[in-house]
Amino acid sequence: MKHRGGFTLIEIMVVVVIIGILAVLVVPNLMGRVDEARAVAAKQDVMSIRQGLKLYKLDNGIFPTQEQGLEALSAKPDKEPFPKRWKTGGYLEILPKDPWGNQYQYLNPGQHGEVDVFSYGADGQPGGEGFEAEIGSWTSL
Repeated sequence: MKHRGGFTLIEIMVVVVIIGILAVLVVPNLMGRVDEARAVAAKQDVMSIRQGLKLYKLDNGIFPTQEQGLEALSAKPDKEPFPKRWKTGGYLEILPKDPWGNQYQYLNPGQHGEVDVFSYGADGQPGGEGFEAEIGSWTSL
């Protein structure tokens, strides 16, 4: 009788258990890193938008109004007060969305400074803790 090569049920079960243990140890670490990376990206975007706002104010003497919003950084405002020296091409090539696909928020006057720029975080709602908290020009990571 010829002996066939193959895996026994015990060998297969050992491999499945090892894969399960690795998944339990590795996946939570990777998932946490995704949220952390998104939070860092949001903070970088907020700082870039804030720089654009500072340049806008330097050129025009004021920040865009609440009604003009952050769009004033990529398209010349068509609402008063009209900017005196709006930079051709704008202050941001495009206005980014936050890493969770939502619009960045803008308050003028701000609650934490002259103006506030922020993301509502992972849940897209005001408030929250951890990665669901606001990430703004006043927060640090």
